[in-house]
Amino acid sequence: MEHGATSIVSLMIVTGVAFFIPILLERLKLKAIPIVVAEIIAGIIIGKSGLNLIDVDNAWLTLLSSLGLIYLMFLSGLEIDFNSFRVKKGNNSGKSKEINPFLVSSIIFALMLALAYGFSLVLVSFGMIDDPYFMTIILSTISLGVVVPVLKERKVLNTKLGQTVLLIAVISDFATMILFAYYLAVKDGDTTIVWWIILLVALVFLLYFLLNFYRKKTNMAVVEALKRGTAQIGTRGIFALILLFVALSETMGVENILGAFLAGVVVSLLSPDREFVHQLDSFGYGFLIPIFFVMVGVDFDFGSLLENRSILLLIPVVLVFLFLTRNLPTLLLKRWFSWNEVFSSGMLLTSTLSLAIVAATVSLQMGIISEGMNSAIVLVAILTCFTSPILYARMSPEVEEKERSLAIIGANRAALRASLNFQKSNYKVTIFSEKQGKLKSESDNEFPIVEVNNMTLEKLIELDIFESFDGIIVATSNDNFNVEITNYAIAIGYENIITRIEEPTLNKQYTDMGMAIYSNAYAGEMVLKAMVHSPSLVRLLTDNDEIIREFVLDGMRYDRIPLRKLPFLGDTLILSIYRGERAITPNGDTILQQGDRLIISGSEESMEKVAEYL
Repeated sequence: MEHGATSIVSLMIVTGVAFFIPILLERLKLKAIPIVVAEIIAGIIIGKSGLNLIDVDNAWLTLLSSLGLIYLMFLSGLEIDFNSFRVKKGNNSGKSKEINPFLVSSIIFALMLALAYGFSLVLVSFGMIDDPYFMTIILSTISLGVVVPVLKERKVLNTKLGQTVLLIAVISDFATMILFAYYLAVKDGDTTIVWWIILLVALVFLLYFLLNFYRKKTNMAVVEALKRGTAQIGTRGIFALILLFVALSETMGVENILGAFLAGVVVSLLSPDREFVHQLDSFGYGFLIPIFFVMVGVDFDFGSLLENRSILLLIPVVLVFLFLTRNLPTLLLKRWFSWNEVFSSGMLLTSTLSLAIVAATVSLQMGIISEGMNSAIVLVAILTCFTSPILYARMSPEVEEKERSLAIIGANRAALRASLNFQKSNYKVTIFSEKQGKLKSESDNEFPIVEVNNMTLEKLIELDIFESFDGIIVATSNDNFNVEITNYAIAIGYENIITRIEEPTLNKQYTDMGMAIYSNAYAGEMVLKAMVHSPSLVRLLTDNDEIIREFVLDGMRYDRIPLRKLPFLGDTLILSIYRGERAITPNGDTILQQGDRLIISGSEESMEKVAEYL
């Protein structure tokens, strides 16, 4: 009974610390420090290197920490956005026009891996480490959990540079996880495990195709009903999938963290909606994962560092090698970007956290590395996550708000009038039309029209509209031509396209595919209904001084706070909130969630203020 009480007290302390860490960081305005780093530091304070308040042999904590590790690896796999592996078409003006983010990222990671191995051999030659392969993995892994939020905060995630840096981190995350699994297999002395790993990876894609086929054939209304209430079929399926891959991994003799990671990859390939991903994140980062990171700190042993002078010397050397491993290959980016952008990107990529700590933890459990080496790696990870975001913020240039470019294909009356409003909203508009007489705007200025003889898809491709414009509106009166352009956009992965389709069956078909489709007939019907039911909304929509925009709550800054506490509303009005496919009528007590889409109206000036915050 007494032992049980001690177990519960230790668990209570760990979960209590995990609860207070985000509150303290917010109160002390220490937003530059990643929460997981603060959790490790808190664990060091209450653990065996500090106050020694926690029973490290606690069965509850051991189990929950292991589940936290498994779930962390699942979310790491889920975090990989395979859509980013496609070469996106868009506005590639300037020096970055010819860059292929995926190809360049792959080359840079290959160089990082080669340098990491070379530096590891140097460490072996000086007798500082015994195994070059383990250190190669540590020097090659990059923390997605640090890179993504920083890129979002600096508003560069969707630029060519941001996409390239993100892809380097994504490729590193995936490749080093697979390499670590191979490393453990070889270390275990069972080379047949290598084939089991290949089978597991093949199973990922087989399962993806089966689940994707099932999803297309299933009645989605039934699935949506099962997602809600007490059924929560999506969450149940996720945990069944995780345990399936973990059980398969252990049965095959492969580390369970690879199974959990690959389960996350399967879910990522299925492209789940934001609300569901948010639910999975909430459970992991709200309960299991903080326990794992706090326990990493609890197990941290300062004594083992002090006992071995070579381990103490290893820490600054590994830090220097980490900076060189990331910064030297990123010099390749100088062909497309400025020196400031190149150096700052290398600094940000130096951050290494989750996988490095996981690799150290698992290797310590298997007896591959010593307690001192484990503590040194944890300390290095903490230091990189402190320094990398700060150095990146100091070195990276301020992002200038660029003028957005918009192509309108078809010069009908509605498109011409719309182009005037787009220009007032800071869009650079170009209208592509068949050759015709000069057209004048209401202000007696010529419309920005490019006249095209015999306008075809081939001619538009020749004019580089898919590479030169941030968005395209296809507004001709020819449905077949509009569909042809849309199909080409889908094929090349161009996403920012709005298409006019008047034929009802075709309109519904492409709307169901998730494309942005409109028709003049439907728009007219909606305006008439609005004039009857909500005349004030029609006045709002037609008011030249008011604009309507959509903003997405991508970051955690306003997650779980009520609408009335937003500091930036001013004279704006939140018309609606979309959470996944569900529309929410907003009021002051509406609790916001990461991933929510806010439809906001207001003046251009107030919208700029909202954009600065979001």
